[in-house]
Amino acid sequence: MSNIELSGQHRSWHSSHSGAPCFACTGWEQHFMTLPATDLSANSSKSRLRINGHAASTPPHAQDRVTAHLAAYFKSRMGPRAGLSGNSIDENITQVSRSCLILVRETLDRRAVPDAAEFDAIREVTARWAHDATPLTMVLRGHHEAVRMAFGLVSTTAQSHDVEELRTAGDLMLGLLNAITTEVTETYVAGQCHTADMGRSNAQNLASALLAGRSSRAMARHAGRPIADAYQVVALAIPDRPEEDVPAAASTARLHCTVCALQSAVDEVFASRGLALLSAKGGTLLVALGPGVTTPVCPTTMDRLATAAGIPLTATVITSNIDQVPEAADQAHELLSLVQTANRAPGLYQPSDLDIEYQVTRGGPVTRRIATLLDPLLSHPGLLDTVRTYLATDMDRQSTARQMRIHPNTVDNRLRRITELTSLDLATSSGICRATIALLAYEHRHR
Repeated sequence: MSNIELSGQHRSWHSSHSGAPCFACTGWEQHFMTLPATDLSANSSKSRLRINGHAASTPPHAQDRVTAHLAAYFKSRMGPRAGLSGNSIDENITQVSRSCLILVRETLDRRAVPDAAEFDAIREVTARWAHDATPLTMVLRGHHEAVRMAFGLVSTTAQSHDVEELRTAGDLMLGLLNAITTEVTETYVAGQCHTADMGRSNAQNLASALLAGRSSRAMARHAGRPIADAYQVVALAIPDRPEEDVPAAASTARLHCTVCALQSAVDEVFASRGLALLSAKGGTLLVALGPGVTTPVCPTTMDRLATAAGIPLTATVITSNIDQVPEAADQAHELLSLVQTANRAPGLYQPSDLDIEYQVTRGGPVTRRIATLLDPLLSHPGLLDTVRTYLATDMDRQSTARQMRIHPNTVDNRLRRITELTSLDLATSSGICRATIALLAYEHRHR
């Protein structure tokens, strides 16, 4: 094999061991796994690494060989993917092979892994692959393969008496691979996060435009989200979860993580059909409808969102044509307010689930008069809480007592007192009906 010197500077390598088995280019990893670590700081009396009596060297066209191998390696595993066609793959692969060969040379010359500043070329190509959505596993394997080939070209002629040189070189290569893995992973993740943030920002701008009645085809193209003729408009509520003995900063950070998890779940469940504007209190979700839609907003999809976010979600949904999205959003949030006023359990609610609540809260003299039925209890907060809890537990005095942490007999006494003050007899069906409507009207008036 013709040779070209890989080392750019003449540094010393220690060589004193004999009797080790021969090394093959394809089997050096397994051998080094059985050897003790080498002290890389030790000085040597020799001017350069020598293998089989000759200076460590590679074939004259090492970069061409590594580049060709990596191109075949990527194409055979990736196929026709973005970022792996035309000049793009040639430029990226060439940069990887050249960068890895330089790093191997510098590592062997210095007996130390290069500084972070010397990984700029690797970070640059990694950022491009992250933008093109090339899988991280393939990016890492490509760099590792380039280093493996470079080291294989150095060690291919090794004999048993070269074990010490190769032990040192092997440890150096492991250190280099660790540094490459760290730089590539951090750069890739940062690039992916930036791309995701940009995509979400564009999607949020599109959602804001739709909710304001300003649909824009150009904005939709920029966001990568087609505009549909109809949408499911969802109003979401994230419950308050006050935590004792938790610093405010930690609570805020936890809530931020919850919102991020919910946003990620929306992206996963609805993909490009979902547009979300979320905050710590909840938000609005627009889900495009059209032919072939297999994942509409339904109790199952809402359960998936709640599970991913780790919180119970309360939501209302209204289907609307694109021109009526702003009005549908207002109505969905109004219905959500009714759900919360009525102390309904978390879940997904349709307009038909809230017909009575909607009608009762339309205002007018009758509604205002009904709401005043509970006014006598304003000076007795415990009695008003008893009405709320008693109705919420389906008139179960034992459950009411447990939730309020009082004796069941106290519940009975309070119910009698409520009847005396309001004329609402919660022991009769008519009294329960009137009390339910009065409480709904009262809560709506005082929200």
